Amino acid sequence: MTIRNLEGLFRPTSLAVVGPCRLGEPAFDLLLARLQEAGFAGPKTVIGCGKDLPDGFRPKRRLADLDTPPDLMLLVGPPEDAPELIRAAGDAGTRAAVALSPGYDRWDDDLVTRTLQAARPNTLRLLGPGSLGVAAPAGKLAGHLGISPAAAGDLAFIARSGTVINATLSWAQSNGIGFSGIASLGQRTDVDASDLLDWFALDYKTRAILVHLETVANPRKFLSAARAAARTKPVVILRSGASREPAGVGTTHAGRIAVSDRVFDAALARAGVLRVQDIDEMFEAVETVSRLKPVAGHRLAIVATGGSLATLAADQLEQQGGTLAQLSEDTTAKVAPLQRAGQSTCNPVTLHETSPPEAYVEAVTTLLGDRGVDAVLAVIGPSAFSHLQPTADALAAAYRAYRPSYGRRKPLLVALAAGAPLPRQALDNARIPCHGSASEAVRAFMHLVRYAEARELLMAAPPSLPSSFSPLAETARALVHSALAQGRSALTPAEVRTILQAYDIPQVPSTIASTPADAADAARELLQQHERLALKLTSPQLPFKSDVGGVILDLKTPEEVETAAGELIDRITAAHPDADITGIVLQPMMRHQHASEVFIGLADDATFGPVILFGSGGTAVEVTGDVAMALPPLDLNLAEELIGRTRISRLLNGFRNRPKSDLHAIALTLVKVAQIAVDVPEIREMDINPLLTDHTGVLALDARITIAPATVHPGRRATSRLAIAPYPKEWERHLTLKDGSEVFVRPVRPEDEEPYRQFFQKVSPEDLRLRFFAPVKEFNHAFMARLVQLDYSRAIAFVASDPQTEEILGVVRLHADPDHRTGEYAILVQSTLKGRGLGWVLMQLIIDYAVADGIETIKGEVLKENTTMLAMCKGLGFSVKSSMDDDAIAVVTLPVAEIRQRRG
Repeated sequence: MTIRNLEGLFRPTSLAVVGPCRLGEPAFDLLLARLQEAGFAGPKTVIGCGKDLPDGFRPKRRLADLDTPPDLMLLVGPPEDAPELIRAAGDAGTRAAVALSPGYDRWDDDLVTRTLQAARPNTLRLLGPGSLGVAAPAGKLAGHLGISPAAAGDLAFIARSGTVINATLSWAQSNGIGFSGIASLGQRTDVDASDLLDWFALDYKTRAILVHLETVANPRKFLSAARAAARTKPVVILRSGASREPAGVGTTHAGRIAVSDRVFDAALARAGVLRVQDIDEMFEAVETVSRLKPVAGHRLAIVATGGSLATLAADQLEQQGGTLAQLSEDTTAKVAPLQRAGQSTCNPVTLHETSPPEAYVEAVTTLLGDRGVDAVLAVIGPSAFSHLQPTADALAAAYRAYRPSYGRRKPLLVALAAGAPLPRQALDNARIPCHGSASEAVRAFMHLVRYAEARELLMAAPPSLPSSFSPLAETARALVHSALAQGRSALTPAEVRTILQAYDIPQVPSTIASTPADAADAARELLQQHERLALKLTSPQLPFKSDVGGVILDLKTPEEVETAAGELIDRITAAHPDADITGIVLQPMMRHQHASEVFIGLADDATFGPVILFGSGGTAVEVTGDVAMALPPLDLNLAEELIGRTRISRLLNGFRNRPKSDLHAIALTLVKVAQIAVDVPEIREMDINPLLTDHTGVLALDARITIAPATVHPGRRATSRLAIAPYPKEWERHLTLKDGSEVFVRPVRPEDEEPYRQFFQKVSPEDLRLRFFAPVKEFNHAFMARLVQLDYSRAIAFVASDPQTEEILGVVRLHADPDHRTGEYAILVQSTLKGRGLGWVLMQLIIDYAVADGIETIKGEVLKENTTMLAMCKGLGFSVKSSMDDDAIAVVTLPVAEIRQRRG
């Protein structure tokens, strides 16, 4: 719902345990012990529990007996008391409550509804029911029933399962891992993972976020929160429950392939978060992301005890997609004397089994200093003549003292190839991830690599789409709506052809015939230009033609076509008497010497909505399993990344005398199919299979489309089923300035990076200083990406451009908080255009957007010396006050809610 009042969960100034306790004496005593041992400094009250209390707790009979309400209530009483208790506490000023249980506890729907209705007027936040509790170690809060206390640290942990919470707490205690916050979600009636992702993304004490979940109730909210968090810190997600989900269903290959868990993977990849598969891997990820920053590349240097351990580590790196770093000549010369006799002097660096700690330190230090190395892994095995402890201690001391001459500290990972307990204390103190095997350590390194790659993908500026791509969306929508009005669930081949034409997807010429004789007539015309024909049967009940022998190839004469068509109809009619044969499709046989068959699909997921598929094409697409998925909308960068995740991409990149396929044409086709999902939500499934591709382009040989009425999912706009907010085309418009000139205004797009940079060059240094409150000397990619790559669920930016040249003339943006209560604006126009009214019309537009979006207040900070901006704000109805933090800054505020009321 919101992050409002979540400070009551994690930063309360007072708390109350509210009974009468129904959890049993052991659970009640454990809760009080946790609170007492943590040292919470605020008032601690126990209400309605008649027993002796530990020191520091004050007893009360009723909530009304308190002079001031608690910030946080820990509910241990009967569930049926919750609605009235929540209502009274919220009215008094309580901000949050946790419905505690030592095991999973579910309330019935009626009780949940009444409790949420009681909480809503005051936005009192409820965690649970069935929650194991909440912890904020830095604030000395331990309101939980976990197996062990949580130490202070910089890792936030959100979990659906109390069992996973307990397993993680136990592991963290034995491995020296600390937390900035822990929340057990339980039933998720109010506070959910999305709310907490937003909270911890803004928490400066949190460096990484770990999440366990099973399902996502509001996908757009979840992905928006996950993406916002992942842009600033690592987010690791463990999902359970995939085995309980049904296999893919549908009447297309896409519908059958797009099983829920694979779509979930695609969604998380789009958000830039890491997914782990089990608790062991989660612990590895925790070990890594809580101690190391993301790597700058994927080149790993390995130093290991003995040849076998070195080879095992290198093999694991190759299997998991990593890269062995190429060592410089200087590095190779320095480590050569350290290596075991007879071993290669390249990476991995192999030391003798009896090497002293000093040899490992020298090797690791040298490798860390190599510019071609992104991280170092030390794999150390014990022997009867050398022990792990001294080596681990020496590496820890060396890494604490390590200060690179350039750049930031590179990660060091250590694998101690021995049984538990490992001598890891010094490594833990030095924040060096320590693993029990090379495989675990390599997997941890790859977590860092994939997180860095995901962030890079999120920040990449895509190429612009061709200006010639202007889809006929209304044509497609009208055709689909007509088919739905007829009660149909699939489009005919002719209608599918029209859809592809509307989106400029190249396709093989096709002729549709209703009888064998008509097919022969059509064949006479086609054979004048083509040597051979393919004949395909069409039937809504038989979508997979090849499965029933519904495709006949290499027909050379009209007579062959007529005979084949007649025999095919007779055979299918006999074998499938219930199938409605709607026609025969004739196509020329397309033979390209170096062409490949690929598959592009569109499927519908119950949680995340439309999903785009790409992979190897042909009739065996479901068997080969070489298919990758992504959520729409797509840009060309995302489409190219989708292609690169398949095995067939290696073939498409060219092989020996086989020329490279036109990957841009494939990516553009993927973008077009994704746009179909945006424009026509009634299209549920689509197969383009096969799509023929070579160095000259692409050609669709066959396609099918199924349709259904559009549904509206919770938390989404009624016009879109997408889990990721698409480009808001409805906000494009032409505006007239006060001098009569016209500008085209549209939302900013990721591909605007270069035009945006050119725009900044037309703004004077003084105007840039007034906008950014400091001189701006460099517009690097990271800076520009933050300006042009927006989550349209949270932020909007409009660029005003010259309709003829498309030059950007001005920009205005509004970034809402996660609650969509307040939006912060910023505006900038070319310095030479002042006085023409561009700033005024852009500000009016951003106010209109805030009204439509439901934002309550627009705020901004303006330097007091910027008198032009302050005058415009006053003219638009903003109030102006001095900033409490800086007297040189004015805070301007516009009550949008009042404007919304006036407009009705």
